[in-house]
Amino acid sequence: MTTEKSPKPLENLEEVEHALTTAERFFEANSKIITLIFGGAVLIAMLLLVTHRFYSLPREAKAKEQIFAAEQYFEKDSFKLALNGDGNFPGFLDIINDYGRTKSGKLAVYYAGISNLHLGKYKEAIDYLEDFKTDDLLLGPVALGATGDAYSELGNREKAVKLYLKAAELSPNAFTSPLYYLKAGIIYEALGKKESALEAYKNIKDKYSETEQGRTIDKYIARIKAN
Repeated sequence: MTTEKSPKPLENLEEVEHALTTAERFFEANSKIITLIFGGAVLIAMLLLVTHRFYSLPREAKAKEQIFAAEQYFEKDSFKLALNGDGNFPGFLDIINDYGRTKSGKLAVYYAGISNLHLGKYKEAIDYLEDFKTDDLLLGPVALGATGDAYSELGNREKAVKLYLKAAELSPNAFTSPLYYLKAGIIYEALGKKESALEAYKNIKDKYSETEQGRTIDKYIARIKAN
């Protein structure tokens, strides 16, 4: 059996010194480029910090202030005023145009979609709602479900039911999931897809029996079984 000889300490030291010398030569040969790259990175970081502090944050605050009146009109179901403003305060469309990249501007896209849905402008509602992106666990399903409502109103029930199911399963919860399972079941029944409707209804019975939809779901299940 043979054993490998460990490197001599002197050889190790020479290798380290060689590596250090190579690195030093590299930095010496490229010192100007390295300095420029480092300086550029620092400058970019400073510009981003300054932009955030003196541009982004003030715009966020201004957008939040500007959207307040439109939100009040929305809560009162005054959807035209919410969308277009009242002459003194901007509407959601103005907020989108002026502050589209802010949090309030992105939220205005959702509000614009829901407002158009209530006004019967279903294609416009779909455009805004499909453009809306969020990680909010409740707002995300509601936006998908509202898009499904718009497609349903336009007669595209196949698309609507897919969106209802997606909304129900996006972030399962007792507030939105049973509502959209119920809507999906009703659409499936209208399409003559009884088994799919029954599956949607059973999801409510099994998972959300204590909700408003869960307390009345037996009659929907019984109706399908009776047929």
